Amino acid sequence: MMLLLTEGDAVSRLVAWVLLLMSMASWVVIAWKGQMLLRLGRSLSSSIAAFWQAPGWAQAEQRVAALDAQGVLMPLLQAVQRRPAATLAAAGDERAQLTRVLRDALQQLGHRLQYGQILLATVGATAPFVGLLGTVWGIYLALTTLAASGQMAMDQITGPVGEALIMTAAGLAVALPAVLAYNVMGRRIGQLEAELEGFAHDLRELLLAPKGGA
Repeated sequence: MMLLLTEGDAVSRLVAWVLLLMSMASWVVIAWKGQMLLRLGRSLSSSIAAFWQAPGWAQAEQRVAALDAQGVLMPLLQAVQRRPAATLAAAGDERAQLTRVLRDALQQLGHRLQYGQILLATVGATAPFVGLLGTVWGIYLALTTLAASGQMAMDQITGPVGEALIMTAAGLAVALPAVLAYNVMGRRIGQLEAELEGFAHDLRELLLAPKGGA
Protein backbone atom coordinates (compact mmCIF):
# COMPACT_ATOMS: atom_id res chain seq x y z
CA MET A 1 0.00 0.00 0.00
CA MET A 2 2.85 2.42 0.81
CA LEU A 3 4.41 1.74 -2.60
CA LEU A 4 1.12 2.73 -4.25
CA LEU A 5 1.08 5.95 -2.23
CA THR A 6 4.54 6.95 -3.41
CA GLU A 7 5.47 5.06 -6.56
CA GLY A 8 2.23 4.41 -8.46
CA ASP A 9 0.92 6.49 -11.30
CA ALA A 10 -1.35 9.49 -10.69
CA VAL A 11 -4.60 7.50 -10.59
CA SER A 12 -3.18 4.80 -8.31
CA ARG A 13 -1.77 7.39 -5.92
CA LEU A 14 -5.07 9.27 -5.89
CA VAL A 15 -7.04 6.13 -5.09
CA ALA A 16 -4.57 5.13 -2.37
CA TRP A 17 -4.68 8.58 -0.76
CA VAL A 18 -8.49 8.64 -0.88
CA LEU A 19 -8.63 5.28 0.91
CA LEU A 20 -6.11 6.47 3.49
CA LEU A 21 -8.08 9.64 4.19
CA MET A 22 -11.35 7.69 4.41
CA SER A 23 -9.76 5.28 6.88
CA MET A 24 -8.37 8.09 9.04
CA ALA A 25 -11.68 9.97 9.06
CA SER A 26 -13.69 6.89 9.99
CA TRP A 27 -11.31 5.90 12.80
CA VAL A 28 -11.41 9.43 14.23
CA VAL A 29 -15.21 9.29 14.27
CA ILE A 30 -15.19 5.77 15.73
CA ALA A 31 -12.82 6.73 18.56
CA TRP A 32 -14.54 10.02 19.37
CA LYS A 33 -18.10 8.77 19.13
CA GLY A 34 -17.37 5.51 20.90
CA GLN A 35 -16.11 7.40 23.94
CA MET A 36 -19.01 9.83 23.79
CA LEU A 37 -21.64 7.08 23.67
CA LEU A 38 -19.91 5.17 26.44
CA ARG A 39 -19.88 8.20 28.74
CA LEU A 40 -23.43 9.10 27.77
CA GLY A 41 -24.69 5.61 28.52
CA ARG A 42 -23.21 5.80 32.01
CA SER A 43 -24.43 9.30 32.83
CA LEU A 44 -27.93 9.08 31.33
CA SER A 45 -29.23 6.34 33.62
CA SER A 46 -27.77 7.97 36.74
CA SER A 47 -29.12 11.39 35.71
CA ILE A 48 -32.64 10.05 35.18
CA ALA A 49 -32.54 8.19 38.49
CA ALA A 50 -31.28 11.29 40.29
CA PHE A 51 -34.08 13.38 38.80
CA TRP A 52 -36.86 11.12 39.99
CA GLN A 53 -35.31 10.66 43.44
CA ALA A 54 -35.12 14.41 44.06
CA PRO A 55 -37.66 15.92 46.50
CA GLY A 56 -38.45 18.88 44.23
CA TRP A 57 -37.87 20.45 40.84
CA ALA A 58 -35.03 22.74 41.93
CA GLN A 59 -33.13 19.92 43.59
CA ALA A 60 -33.76 17.64 40.61
CA GLU A 61 -32.37 20.23 38.21
CA GLN A 62 -29.26 20.67 40.34
CA ARG A 63 -28.64 16.92 40.49
CA VAL A 64 -29.11 16.49 36.76
CA ALA A 65 -26.79 19.42 36.02
CA ALA A 66 -24.09 17.76 38.14
CA LEU A 67 -24.44 14.34 36.50
CA ASP A 68 -25.44 15.20 32.92
CA ALA A 69 -21.90 15.66 31.57
CA GLN A 70 -23.00 15.22 27.95
CA GLY A 71 -25.87 17.71 28.24
CA VAL A 72 -28.74 15.54 27.01
CA LEU A 73 -31.25 15.84 29.86
CA MET A 74 -30.79 19.50 30.70
CA PRO A 75 -32.13 20.65 27.29
CA LEU A 76 -35.38 18.82 28.05
CA LEU A 77 -35.69 20.42 31.48
CA GLN A 78 -34.87 23.84 30.08
CA ALA A 79 -37.28 23.47 27.16
CA VAL A 80 -40.34 23.04 29.37
CA GLN A 81 -39.43 26.21 31.28
CA ARG A 82 -38.79 28.44 28.26
CA ARG A 83 -42.18 28.37 26.60
CA PRO A 84 -42.73 31.78 24.95
CA ALA A 85 -45.88 33.66 25.84
CA ALA A 86 -48.18 35.61 23.50
CA THR A 87 -47.01 33.68 20.41
CA LEU A 88 -48.39 30.90 18.26
CA ALA A 89 -45.98 28.56 20.02
CA ALA A 90 -47.92 29.23 23.22
CA ALA A 91 -51.27 28.58 21.55
CA GLY A 92 -53.23 25.50 22.50
CA ASP A 93 -53.61 23.71 25.76
CA GLU A 94 -50.83 22.78 28.14
CA ARG A 95 -50.43 19.27 26.74
CA ALA A 96 -49.92 20.55 23.18
CA GLN A 97 -47.33 23.11 24.30
CA LEU A 98 -45.33 20.58 26.28
CA THR A 99 -45.47 18.07 23.44
CA ARG A 100 -44.19 20.67 20.99
CA VAL A 101 -41.24 21.91 23.04
CA LEU A 102 -40.18 18.41 24.11
CA ARG A 103 -40.41 17.15 20.53
CA ASP A 104 -38.21 19.99 19.31
CA ALA A 105 -35.66 19.33 22.05
CA LEU A 106 -35.62 15.61 21.26
CA GLN A 107 -35.05 16.33 17.57
CA GLN A 108 -32.02 18.49 18.37
CA LEU A 109 -30.63 15.81 20.66
CA GLY A 110 -31.22 13.21 17.95
CA HIS A 111 -29.15 15.26 15.51
CA ARG A 112 -26.32 15.35 18.04
CA LEU A 113 -26.45 11.60 18.59
CA GLN A 114 -26.54 10.88 14.87
CA TYR A 115 -23.57 13.12 14.11
CA GLY A 116 -20.89 11.15 12.28
CA GLN A 117 -23.16 8.30 11.25
CA ILE A 118 -23.42 9.59 7.69
CA LEU A 119 -19.64 9.58 7.34
CA LEU A 120 -19.39 5.99 8.57
CA ALA A 121 -22.17 4.89 6.25
CA THR A 122 -20.56 6.66 3.30
CA VAL A 123 -17.14 5.13 3.96
CA GLY A 124 -18.62 1.68 4.42
CA ALA A 125 -20.59 1.92 1.19
CA THR A 126 -18.00 3.52 -1.09
CA ALA A 127 -14.58 2.31 0.10
CA PRO A 128 -14.88 -1.13 -1.59
CA PHE A 129 -15.73 0.53 -4.90
CA VAL A 130 -12.84 2.97 -4.58
CA GLY A 131 -10.52 0.03 -3.99
CA LEU A 132 -12.06 -1.82 -6.92
CA LEU A 133 -11.42 1.20 -9.11
CA GLY A 134 -7.76 1.07 -8.15
CA THR A 135 -7.64 -2.65 -8.94
CA VAL A 136 -9.26 -2.24 -12.34
CA TRP A 137 -6.92 0.59 -13.21
CA GLY A 138 -3.87 -1.38 -12.08
CA ILE A 139 -4.87 -4.43 -14.12
CA TYR A 140 -5.51 -2.22 -17.14
CA LEU A 141 -2.05 -0.68 -16.87
CA ALA A 142 -0.43 -4.11 -16.43
CA LEU A 143 -2.15 -5.55 -19.49
CA THR A 144 -1.43 -2.55 -21.70
CA THR A 145 2.24 -2.63 -20.65
CA LEU A 146 2.51 -6.32 -21.44
CA ALA A 147 0.74 -5.87 -24.76
CA ALA A 148 3.12 -3.09 -25.71
CA SER A 149 6.14 -5.26 -24.86
CA GLY A 150 4.87 -8.11 -27.02
CA GLN A 151 5.56 -10.73 -24.33
CA MET A 152 2.89 -12.54 -22.35
CA ALA A 153 4.80 -14.65 -19.82
CA MET A 154 2.74 -15.74 -16.79
CA ASP A 155 5.19 -14.27 -14.27
CA GLN A 156 4.86 -10.90 -15.99
CA ILE A 157 1.11 -10.97 -15.44
CA THR A 158 0.77 -12.35 -11.92
CA GLY A 159 3.05 -9.74 -10.31
CA PRO A 160 1.29 -6.56 -11.52
CA VAL A 161 -2.15 -8.12 -11.14
CA GLY A 162 -1.36 -9.17 -7.57
CA GLU A 163 -0.25 -5.65 -6.74
CA ALA A 164 -3.43 -4.26 -8.26
CA LEU A 165 -5.59 -6.58 -6.15
CA ILE A 166 -4.12 -4.99 -3.03
CA MET A 167 -6.38 -2.04 -3.75
CA THR A 168 -9.49 -4.20 -3.41
CA ALA A 169 -8.23 -5.61 -0.11
CA ALA A 170 -7.44 -2.10 1.09
CA GLY A 171 -10.95 -0.92 0.20
CA LEU A 172 -12.48 -3.78 2.19
CA ALA A 173 -10.14 -3.11 5.12
CA VAL A 174 -11.31 0.51 5.18
CA ALA A 175 -15.00 -0.34 4.81
CA LEU A 176 -15.39 -3.15 7.34
CA PRO A 177 -14.59 -1.14 10.52
CA ALA A 178 -16.86 1.68 9.34
CA VAL A 179 -19.76 -0.71 8.67
CA LEU A 180 -19.36 -2.52 11.99
CA ALA A 181 -19.11 0.76 13.91
CA TYR A 182 -22.15 2.18 12.08
CA ASN A 183 -24.28 -0.84 13.02
CA VAL A 184 -23.10 -1.07 16.64
CA MET A 185 -23.35 2.67 17.27
CA GLY A 186 -26.66 2.90 15.45
CA ARG A 187 -28.16 0.31 17.77
CA ARG A 188 -26.77 2.08 20.84
CA ILE A 189 -28.06 5.43 19.61
CA GLY A 190 -31.50 3.90 19.17
CA GLN A 191 -31.45 2.68 22.77
CA LEU A 192 -30.40 6.09 24.07
CA GLU A 193 -33.05 7.85 22.00
CA ALA A 194 -35.67 5.48 23.43
CA GLU A 195 -34.53 6.34 26.97
CA LEU A 196 -34.73 10.05 26.21
CA GLU A 197 -38.18 9.71 24.66
CA GLY A 198 -39.38 7.76 27.68
CA PHE A 199 -38.04 10.41 30.03
CA ALA A 200 -39.65 13.17 27.96
CA HIS A 201 -42.99 11.35 28.10
CA ASP A 202 -42.77 10.89 31.86
CA LEU A 203 -41.68 14.52 32.29
CA ARG A 204 -44.68 15.75 30.34
CA GLU A 205 -47.04 13.63 32.43
CA LEU A 206 -45.42 14.96 35.60
CA LEU A 207 -45.98 18.56 34.56
CA LEU A 208 -49.56 17.86 33.47
CA ALA A 209 -50.45 16.10 36.71
CA PRO A 210 -52.98 17.99 38.87
CA LYS A 211 -51.29 20.04 41.56
CA GLY A 212 -52.33 18.99 45.03
CA GLY A 213 -54.83 16.35 45.97
CA ALA A 214 -58.36 16.09 44.63
